[in-house]
Amino acid sequence: MSDVTPTGLLANHLPEPVVIPAAGIVLQGTLTLPPYPIGVVLFAHGSGSSRFSARNRLVANTLVAANIGTLLFDLLSEREEAERANVFDVELLAGRLRQATGWIAARPATAGLPVGYFGASTGAAAALVAAADDPRVRAVVSRGGRPDLAGDFLPHVTAPTLLIVGGADLPVLELNRAAFERLGGIKRLEIVPGATHLFEEPGALDNVAALARLWFGEHLGHTSSVGTRMEGVR
Repeated sequence: MSDVTPTGLLANHLPEPVVIPAAGIVLQGTLTLPPYPIGVVLFAHGSGSSRFSARNRLVANTLVAANIGTLLFDLLSEREEAERANVFDVELLAGRLRQATGWIAARPATAGLPVGYFGASTGAAAALVAAADDPRVRAVVSRGGRPDLAGDFLPHVTAPTLLIVGGADLPVLELNRAAFERLGGIKRLEIVPGATHLFEEPGALDNVAALARLWFGEHLGHTSSVGTRMEGVR
């Protein structure tokens, strides 16, 4: 009998509410760890979203089922979110990701675990900025992201990076192709045919979750300085 519940979460491994100190404030989060995690993935949501994002939670549940821990957290406090400029301040958001990474590294249950980042929309840019020149980050996945907003940080990202874009999300697809050329290290661009920006089409988000599971499963715990150029269509 499967130990997966109807919600997709592993039985007996309930999410744990956590607070993460960051620059004088606390960030609310949810940490979920399987019994023997191979790593932990930190989620960076896009503008207008939060740690409760249904799309990110679906991906997170898929990762937990694959023995990968997840941390979904708000990169801004409620007061900070009220200032719209903060939502698009990529370097501010990247700083919060770095602080959460340090928090994970200092926590007994997760100390020493390889770290990955999963970013959506502007959160993908923050994930790439935070990953630049940081050996703690072993893999990055972007869903419908804006990696172009990472700018000059892109060549400094050596963590294996997967960009997932909807085939019908044409403007974002072109931005991803341009950013892909500038990325350092192992990289792959996956195009989900017919999917739009939010991957709302039947099966599209499941495809994203499966791609992320495979990418993190392959690269967490492994490093490489050799870049590869790959573009795939699924």
